[in-house]
Amino acid sequence: QVQLVESGGGLVQAGDSLRLSCELSGRTFSSYSMGWFRQAPGKEREFVAAINWGGSSTYYADSVKGRFTISRDNAKNTVYLQMNSLKPEDTAVYYCAAKGLTDTSPVTRKSAYGYWGQGTQVTVSS
Repeated sequence: QVQLVESGGGLVQAGDSLRLSCELSGRTFSSYSMGWFRQAPGKEREFVAAINWGGSSTYYADSVKGRFTISRDNAKNTVYLQMNSLKPEDTAVYYCAAKGLTDTSPVTRKSAYGYWGQGTQVTVSS
């Protein structure tokens, strides 16, 4: 069974940086595209970023483009989300998710991901 474990969240000030990590276990990591989503209180879970199995293609929500960078290390079974120039509106629980390579759904779609981590809280104070 696939298990995803996120880490790296915390409380920071506006303008600071954080790097989230998510390690996959139980299956071959390179068999999955990986995504990051976030959910703020009272809001729906939204797409943040995604990366294909080899790392050659990345995708970002407009709200984070130019500030966040997704990357992966297949040797470490880990996907990262480097978050720079954080804003209070980035405050949310951040989830990583795994999408099977045979699924042709858009990477921005929550339903395309079959496995989810437990989430890590990111709080940005003004």
